[in-house]
Amino acid sequence: MRLVCGLLLAVWWANGLTGRAATDVPEQMVVDGMPPLTAGLREQVGRYLEFRASLFQDWHPRRRDVLITTRFAETAQLHLVQMPEGARRQLTFLPEPVASGTFQPGTGATILFSQDRGGGEFFQLYRYETEDGRVALLTDGKSRNTGPRWSRSGSWVAYTSTRRNGRDTDLYRLQPGVPGSDRCVAEMTGGGWTVLDWSPDDSQWLVQNFVSVNESSLHVVDVATGGIRRVTPEGESGVSYAAGQFLADGRSVVTTTDRGSEFRRLGRLDLTTGAWRPLGRDVRGDVEALDLSPDGRRLAWFVNEDGASRLHVGDADTGHERDVKALPLGVATGLRWRSDGREIGFTLSSARSPSDVYSVDTRRQTLTRWTVSETGGLNPARFAEPELVKVRSFDGLELSGFLYRPDARRHPGPRPVLISIHGGPEGQSRPVFQMRWNYLIEELGVAILYPNVRGSAGYGKTFLTLDNGFKREDSVKDIGAFLDWIATQPRLDAARVGVYGGSYGGYMVLASMVHHGERLRCAVDVVGISNFLTFLKNTQDYRRDLRRVEYGDERDAAMAAHLEHISPLTHVSRLRRPLLVAQGLNDPRVPVSEAEQLVKAVRSQGGEAWYLLARDEGHGFAKKRNADFLFLAIVQFLQAQLSGSQ
Repeated sequence: MRLVCGLLLAVWWANGLTGRAATDVPEQMVVDGMPPLTAGLREQVGRYLEFRASLFQDWHPRRRDVLITTRFAETAQLHLVQMPEGARRQLTFLPEPVASGTFQPGTGATILFSQDRGGGEFFQLYRYETEDGRVALLTDGKSRNTGPRWSRSGSWVAYTSTRRNGRDTDLYRLQPGVPGSDRCVAEMTGGGWTVLDWSPDDSQWLVQNFVSVNESSLHVVDVATGGIRRVTPEGESGVSYAAGQFLADGRSVVTTTDRGSEFRRLGRLDLTTGAWRPLGRDVRGDVEALDLSPDGRRLAWFVNEDGASRLHVGDADTGHERDVKALPLGVATGLRWRSDGREIGFTLSSARSPSDVYSVDTRRQTLTRWTVSETGGLNPARFAEPELVKVRSFDGLELSGFLYRPDARRHPGPRPVLISIHGGPEGQSRPVFQMRWNYLIEELGVAILYPNVRGSAGYGKTFLTLDNGFKREDSVKDIGAFLDWIATQPRLDAARVGVYGGSYGGYMVLASMVHHGERLRCAVDVVGISNFLTFLKNTQDYRRDLRRVEYGDERDAAMAAHLEHISPLTHVSRLRRPLLVAQGLNDPRVPVSEAEQLVKAVRSQGGEAWYLLARDEGHGFAKKRNADFLFLAIVQFLQAQLSGSQ
């Protein structure tokens, strides 16, 4: 199919794609079945392609400097900011995006960072020397190496790697400045192992074994011997443990768990007795992140309350807490205390502000903004704020979502709607900055609806399981409930609705076209699953068992039959509306074969399918030139399909 795409592209060029339109196609992009971009489209959309974002990575251990990732050219790189709203000094200048970075504790002389090639997610660890900017590869350059964690002393780094067999994530340690120090501490079974923390004396690790979003366990590993013991109850099922850190005594840890609750709560676990007690108030929302202050006395944590992040600070022993009122409404990530034990850094995004780096002084209750990311010269204060939407599904279950509605004065009359479905499947759509998608709302007058169907995170662990296994298509029925709601809204046009989604959201898009195609105009599928059986066969080995827990084990005959039945490819004759399909060649999660078999099947039925294949991308488009071209293609596609009556 890839060869066919290349031949079709050559024919397309030969038939008249010349001049500016040809230069719009990135060098590594294969475009098949799509007309040339409309003249002037890039200029019209231009400013909406120039949004930036900044992500908090770490505090310098000795100075009030922050390490961030942001993009000034094609890819996100490490930058240093030495004062609030100061210059972003670029540290790395690499062709591939830098995924994360942390300072060496104590001195800050070294930065450890992670990077892959072409979006393949076979991450390697690198050392960056702050004195002279030298970069050195620390891992083998071939396997997948993830979850790097500095020891408390700053002498060692723990991480996981698939280098033994490409499937299991074994536990490793190395000294970044000592060649030959890399060694496997423990061989594990399964792809869900992660080192969460080092003990205060650097002798033990707190390790998580992730089985599914609904089930995980905690273990302690002796770093010298590789011995491992489980510290959460044996035989415990349907309970998840997420973040975790050793407390100052080294005999207890603080963690987040839904043990005995619908939501993940903050708690303290005794490593000797297994006794667990909750900390802080019991709130209706998941604790999503935590960090222990350097002296071990105070905790900071974020709670997802109705989709927004609330910052809490409390005593690590008693759990006595107070809300931090300085945090504005938005979604926050990347929580980290500064070495002074009073200031907390994080990333915050809201409907009218891109992701930027902030900090809160917990004593003074003051908020400081460290970065002001560019918005293409546009005024974000005019962008649409999300409206909370609630509907009842086919079985009476209450669902919610967020609607971004165009300004009625600029765009009168019933507006077309794009339903954007999150992936995961346990993701959650939340009220964050819309970046380039604001072009659809502001300039084209398209309303964007983000539904949170059953199986979404943030609504309790029972809600999270309602789409598992044989119940997978119940979430597709939920999209029907949102379509019913759209039909009741005078300012929305139920005759002009499209669907968009990526990864598992791509499956939901295709399944929605199968089940609700008569009510939809078009669909955009980005790195989506078209057939669960071929997906499970071809996804990377380290992911397969984790995905079987969520979607079902195809080795069971009844489940295999069910997965075949619910796969959109099985019902390709019902995919009658135009499709735009986008895929990264190096995708380790949803392989390129999922897109190519879909496009081939749709066209064999006489259907229309635009296909974009990026040869230098993986699970999504990370490079600016590719992301820009994809968005321009989506704009042109939606303009053609959602305008006027049909």
